[in-house]
Amino acid sequence: MIIQALIPPCCPGSGSAAFPHVGATAHPDPGRRGDAGFPFNAFRRALPGVGVDSATDERGERVYFVTTSAAVTSLPLILMFFRRRHIPPDAFPNRPGIFLRMTTHPTSAGVRLISIACIVLASTLSGAISTNRAIAEPTRAVPTTVFLNSIGIDSTFPDRGQPLDKTIEMIRYGGFRWVRAGTEGLSDHGPTTLQTYVDLHHATGVRFSWGLGSGGTNVKRLVETAKTLAAGDALLAFEGNNEPNNWGVNYQGEKGGGRAPSWMAVAKLQRDLYQAVKGDPALAKYPVWSISENGAERDNVGLQFLTIPDGADALMPAGTKYADFANCHNYFYHPNSSQPADNKTWNAADPSPACRVDGLYGNYGRTWAKHFAGYPQDPLNALPRVTTETGATIGGPITEQLHALNLLSMYLDQFKRGWSCTSVYILRDRTDEGGNQAFGFFQPDFTPRKAAVCLHNLTTILADTGAAPPTPGSLDYAIPNEPETVHDLLLQHSDGTFELVVWDERLTGTDAVTVQFSAKHATARIYDPTLGTDVVKTASDASSLDLTLSDHPLVIALPQK
Repeated sequence: MIIQALIPPCCPGSGSAAFPHVGATAHPDPGRRGDAGFPFNAFRRALPGVGVDSATDERGERVYFVTTSAAVTSLPLILMFFRRRHIPPDAFPNRPGIFLRMTTHPTSAGVRLISIACIVLASTLSGAISTNRAIAEPTRAVPTTVFLNSIGIDSTFPDRGQPLDKTIEMIRYGGFRWVRAGTEGLSDHGPTTLQTYVDLHHATGVRFSWGLGSGGTNVKRLVETAKTLAAGDALLAFEGNNEPNNWGVNYQGEKGGGRAPSWMAVAKLQRDLYQAVKGDPALAKYPVWSISENGAERDNVGLQFLTIPDGADALMPAGTKYADFANCHNYFYHPNSSQPADNKTWNAADPSPACRVDGLYGNYGRTWAKHFAGYPQDPLNALPRVTTETGATIGGPITEQLHALNLLSMYLDQFKRGWSCTSVYILRDRTDEGGNQAFGFFQPDFTPRKAAVCLHNLTTILADTGAAPPTPGSLDYAIPNEPETVHDLLLQHSDGTFELVVWDERLTGTDAVTVQFSAKHATARIYDPTLGTDVVKTASDASSLDLTLSDHPLVIALPQK
């Protein structure tokens, strides 16, 4: 057996060009002999704790590689096995480490001997190679303010018995950046007037999605009132009708939605709203969000599209423009997913058919009521989208603690999975309606629930009023063997500090993970928003951080100055 050790060009000191990608695809094969006969189980018995994986190169040959843990060496070890033809190292781009070319297929004993030799070789070479080596494809950060601006809330107003001064206090405490609102309940004489919203904006800085509400049809009034908000920099977007399946419309003498047999009136109303906004020079720059629950349409009026494409077989003509953003009410407890579970809110944000609730796919991929075809999966993944209602009612298995943990992870999941804005129902429990109204961040007496406290802590830890960096930076980090319930989001503060949020969505138990960095960080500060706003741990000269995760996020702050 002949072994030739190579330091690939992507490692420091051996050339700057990264390997070109030639089409290798990962194929985890953890528990059996591979297609080329690689003895996975023998390898694990020979050297426990060493990971093994396989892939297929563009010529269809199986390639096997092995990676040691960081405890053995910080260099990934990649062993490439083949029988007949040479498989070039450029089959795996951006894989720093030591490649071993082998001219015979290894036996179990050979694996043990080769692996030990590799570790010794890697340990010897690691001192000569810079610690500033790439351990993963660097991740581009998102400005912290962009994430914070996604955090919205549904709320009642004075017309439903909630005083403005209390609303201001609650919004400030939670750190909400936008409020779902509109002309429903609005009056020239009060108690809720346009000035109510102007005052709320001045006191808190929130902006408003401005919608027709439930059953509203007065597009002219919506547009005219929005101009006042726009003039004061208080307008965020326009929104179509709220759940026309539950609150039908009567537009230009035609009924639609609700119990009506057709949704044509709903479609025409949304079309006219879009045209009115885009035809007004003062408002054309603002996005229009679609109606909610368009997956309930009874006839194919094309509301499962933002713009109806050719070949949609819709009753409205191709080219009809409805919206700039999709809009969903993807409550994470749903008849199809009624019980607490791991990754509960992560699944609700899923844009694919795997989503078990009333999500993006059921409204814009294939409608949930009549199964009208919408976007194929790839365009659906990229579809601009918002959520204007989600949340959970406290009761039964949903305790106040779980309610808080769900809402905390939900805002992170939504943003991570492509939702630009997310609003929770509701700021404070309704007092003007019967039944179980325990949805709120705040109780009827304005006392903050655990959810409000946790969100307050998170938005306080991340607080950033500075201008977003024009070009966010990148951070080279990795979480090897990241469990399926663990997720991460890289943010960057206006002062340059990276804020890496890592969260777990387990109902029970814990996950031990290690965050690895390609370069040492002079200081790393860790926060836990379920405990407070103070630092819970500080590390110096950190090239890795060991975390124990369970059911909530941790924030890792990495100053860059």
